[in-house]
Amino acid sequence: MAKESELIHSIDRALDILLLLQQEGKEMGVTQIGTSLGMYKSTVYRTLNTLENKGFVQQNPDNGKYWLGMKLYSLGMLIREKSHLTSIAYSYAKELSEKYREVVHISVLDKGAEHYPKHIIIDKIESQQVLSLTPPIGSSAPCHCSAVGKCLLAFSSEQYIEKFLGHVLPKYTEKTIVQWDKLLTELAEIRQKGYALDDEELELGLTCLAAPIFGRGNDVLAALSLSGPSSRVKSERFAEMVAAIIQTTKMISGQLR
Repeated sequence: MAKESELIHSIDRALDILLLLQQEGKEMGVTQIGTSLGMYKSTVYRTLNTLENKGFVQQNPDNGKYWLGMKLYSLGMLIREKSHLTSIAYSYAKELSEKYREVVHISVLDKGAEHYPKHIIIDKIESQQVLSLTPPIGSSAPCHCSAVGKCLLAFSSEQYIEKFLGHVLPKYTEKTIVQWDKLLTELAEIRQKGYALDDEELELGLTCLAAPIFGRGNDVLAALSLSGPSSRVKSERFAEMVAAIIQTTKMISGQLR
């Protein structure tokens, strides 16, 4: 992490505003942003004007609030299009989704996460079923209560996990793991089994399976998850789904090595 003296504070403030909007997932006004980030309204206003001028935020003329701009969408789609990982993984992910008619996500660790570990969804194959409760591409989500997030943590470096130890793990349902010792025990089990399970830990009624994708040097690059209503995932096909997702990620990893 860069030293405080090496930061360009105006850029740092602008990025904080963009990250706040992403985290909140809704339009926000100048006062709201200033209160959330501890910034003067005048500073927030000038920063938003600069970001709006370049297309990184847009103002709603009806209420004066701000939201993420299309320039970010353009940059994100360019990254996705040029990503070696997603270009290789997509066909395998699509085949898995079509076979089980459930949502498939590909996620990577959020290296800029604060307070608790998070992952970012970089690709998604929509379910052919009516019910889909899962987040969209570009979303950032907690690792400790999602299969894909726990999978990424299990195979990530000790240094990444250590920087979060002791921080509070938010609780989303009564099944969410919020104790670090229990989470670390489960991560060790995931490394042994080769897959992770989210049993309604992020959202009641939603169950997910995930397995890691490795690159050269056997470093974890991403994780792939299969998600759906608990009634469909925790069925007689559960063991078959586990085997399928492990086999799918092994084939993707083989292409990336």
